[in-house]
Amino acid sequence: MSATPHRVVIIGGGAGGLELAVRLGRRFGRDQVTLVDRTPSHIWKPSLHEAAAGTLDIHREGLSYAMLGQHNGFRFVLGAFSALDRAAQRVTIAALNDASGAEVLPERQLPYDTLVLAVGSHGNFFNTPGAERFALSLDSTASAEQFRVELLKAVARADAKAVDGKAATVQVVIVGGGATGVELAAELHEAGQTLSDYGSSRPDRQAELRMTLIEGGPRVLGPLPERVAVAATQLLTERGVAIHTQCRVSEVRRDAVIAGDKVFPADLVVWAAGIKAPAFLATLGLAVTPLNQLVVDGQLRTEDPAIFAFGDCAAAPWEGGSKTVPPRAQAAHQQSSYLYGLLRDRMQGRPMSGKPFRFRDFGSLVSIGHSEGVGSLMGGLSGPKMQVEGWIARIMYASSHWSHYVTVLGLWHALLRGLARTLNRRSQPRVKLH
Repeated sequence: MSATPHRVVIIGGGAGGLELAVRLGRRFGRDQVTLVDRTPSHIWKPSLHEAAAGTLDIHREGLSYAMLGQHNGFRFVLGAFSALDRAAQRVTIAALNDASGAEVLPERQLPYDTLVLAVGSHGNFFNTPGAERFALSLDSTASAEQFRVELLKAVARADAKAVDGKAATVQVVIVGGGATGVELAAELHEAGQTLSDYGSSRPDRQAELRMTLIEGGPRVLGPLPERVAVAATQLLTERGVAIHTQCRVSEVRRDAVIAGDKVFPADLVVWAAGIKAPAFLATLGLAVTPLNQLVVDGQLRTEDPAIFAFGDCAAAPWEGGSKTVPPRAQAAHQQSSYLYGLLRDRMQGRPMSGKPFRFRDFGSLVSIGHSEGVGSLMGGLSGPKMQVEGWIARIMYASSHWSHYVTVLGLWHALLRGLARTLNRRSQPRVKLH
């Protein structure tokens, strides 16, 4: 190991950033590895649709970064990235204020020898009038929790206005038929049934959720094989989800979504039609794509040799083709493993391997809920393509979440957490009601 400690600062505690911090922290310790995030706890992003529907409690599911840092040997700094001084190799973390505006932590500066940007992505509204104002994009725990609360409020209002003998309805419009939109529609179907079972008033006045899924392309799940999309469409249709394809949204209003000459009444609107990287990346003086993604080479390094980027915020070349690595959880996981080996050599003063990152596409799983008879789908495998449905696909989908927990918690802690989650589900409401 080199005589002078090599300091690595990782900005962003998503799945990839956290896994990298855990691996490096276990090897080099908190004096050399720092993770920065604007929130105090971590949740696996692919499960945000469950948090939005209330079938997963983010306050129970969230993992404290401070706890993870203590257990895995990295330092955690709470706060939002606000500035970068590339010449001095220093990042500035904004002051942290409480809900009343009082300062809790002052502005801080962190020196680095290697900076890793893993800040993820958020919804791309494509400048659609009213979309950013009236629609929610499920790109953070805060937005998922906001949707869940707004859903409960909409159900309560509909319940109170219902006429005896006629069920009230809550209209939820989901814009975008990708994995997020499809999974949310399925999860909301189950949440709606549960809310109806609990009931907030007399049985003949319970509110019902009605979901509309709008997709601009010819089918849902466009990047996946057509047979997967057909199966997903059938499953959603059987559950009462109205699917409209070849339908481009032109405006979002407070109470409706406009698509050409079609008007879809809406109590709640979720925008799942695309993503882009945070806008601040375009201000760093580094090359970015039109979607604000940092341009990186085969070793996930920007044009500044001391700055790396990966995950949704980076446009990494897909070896063997002209495309870039897709923004998926499995890509971030693979990039994290690759960067660990690369940065381990860098931190030990050894020459880094010249071998470029190679993304292996193991397929895409789409959760279509948790209840009996509801399937999950997989498609797009490297080599011969295959499709799985039902409980087999559901187990495979859950295993990716389990794998992430094992990486950041260790096997025994992950087992205990899984057991606690199972027991809690038996003693708590199936949907979070507060």
